Amino acid sequence: MNIVLLKPGENHFPPGDERLKHITCILHLGEGDSFRAGIIGSDMGTATITRLSSEGMEIAFAAERDGSALYPLTLICAQVRPICMRRILREAVSLGVERIVLPVSDLGEKSYLDASLYRDKEYEKILLDGAAQAGMTGVSSVMLCRSAEDAIKAVDADELILLDNAIGAVPLSGMDIKGKRVAIAVGPERGWSGRERALFLDSGYRSALLGSRILRTETAAVAGVALALSRMGYV
Repeated sequence: MNIVLLKPGENHFPPGDERLKHITCILHLGEGDSFRAGIIGSDMGTATITRLSSEGMEIAFAAERDGSALYPLTLICAQVRPICMRRILREAVSLGVERIVLPVSDLGEKSYLDASLYRDKEYEKILLDGAAQAGMTGVSSVMLCRSAEDAIKAVDADELILLDNAIGAVPLSGMDIKGKRVAIAVGPERGWSGRERALFLDSGYRSALLGSRILRTETAAVAGVALALSRMGYV
């Protein structure tokens, strides 16, 4: 946790709050001490502990600058096992992805959308964990889709890229996408179906490679995002 994230107007951490435990047990801070904090999706700055008791912790937050900026990159990532998706979501937010679109694919397990990760909105905490790891306040938006068709309709970008080692034409590392709003699509463990590949290509997506190796979805998603951001000129 490289920044403590706060809800707008929040100035109290009750007993048992994970942030309070981090501040007192990991950072070893007490009354009068300060730590890095930020309002979710807004300013970041310094929080000072004004009171620490059995009732929790009171803080005073002083904003310094906006910390909410995200990169103009959309990640379309087909549904995979929730344990893997948790890692994908956390890393995507840490890397600064603006938007994450999660469709169910033809060859993927349809029941994934019913997992507690989505049903109980567990993914919201994972997104916050990713932002806190990055030391920023910006949190990616997440959209769940029933199909690749719905995901394609939901995306608006200047450059549309389908990462697929079955039909990839050029390496992503050689693509000129600087200054553009970009979307990259990563398939499930079994890959996109032929129907889905055709659908992406017919919708203006260019096929690209991450290399000759077959990667797990979580590896391809993180590598694809990092490489796209590099070609966009951000990292």
